[in-house]
Amino acid sequence: VKSQVGGIMGRTVTVATCALNQWALDFDGNLERILKSIEIAKCKGARYRLGPELEICGYGCSDHYFESDTLLHSFQALAKLLESSVTQDIICDVGMPVMHRNVRYNCRVIFLNKKILLIRPKMALANTGNYREMRWFTPWNRSRQVEDYFLPRMIQAITNQESVPFGDAVLATLDTCIGSEICEELWTPNSPHIEMGIDGVEIFTNSSASHHVLRKAHMRVDLVNSAMTKNGGIYILANQKGCDGDRLYYDGCAMICMNGATVAQGLQFSLDDVVMDIRGYYI
Repeated sequence: VKSQVGGIMGRTVTVATCALNQWALDFDGNLERILKSIEIAKCKGARYRLGPELEICGYGCSDHYFESDTLLHSFQALAKLLESSVTQDIICDVGMPVMHRNVRYNCRVIFLNKKILLIRPKMALANTGNYREMRWFTPWNRSRQVEDYFLPRMIQAITNQESVPFGDAVLATLDTCIGSEICEELWTPNSPHIEMGIDGVEIFTNSSASHHVLRKAHMRVDLVNSAMTKNGGIYILANQKGCDGDRLYYDGCAMICMNGATVAQGLQFSLDDVVMDIRGYYI
């Protein structure tokens, strides 16, 4: 589905978000659903695909995040994604844990055509109510700074990159600028989208693992719409769906907002493993 807005001088950008029924430590199943979502996005003409938080390993891994095998299998899944023909010619934004300088981070890995463009660690961790992210991860607290992350050999062999940028950065293309938020960052007083919008970012993304609480979905939509009412631009939100093997239920409801108005929203309690939202815009 395409919804074109703007003048004749712009170019169309088509973006895709999704809600995936991922399961903790189900690396093969999670990989299959990620690939399916990317395939659907490409078939609809999308050039950017966003997935839920920690989608490669599943959000609810709990103390399994402390195990080196969780990190290893996440990179093995990433290697398969990089090698797959399905991921070619589309920017893929996937979530997984990454160890950098012996510190564990909740990260987005953004890649295109077998090249990793950026590893973006989460800056504000969810640590209230049912969330315990501070137990397993450390927040990245160096705003607008990046470091070199040296890739595992299995990834170097595919990307021909020894190191990639790791930290708080945005992606600039010939036509637009893309900035990332991760779940909790949308809910904080000084959300990253504020400064990103001032700096000229036009497309904002948010990968979430937001569980169902009565009226929480309404609050989530309201936060996204109010952010874009002030900043202007496109906001894409992906979410986990299903039980994940834990005690929580994630309600999906992925959405796309433009200039303060919701233009696409997925089902909240769908039983499908993969639910996509895809829209095209002039920029």
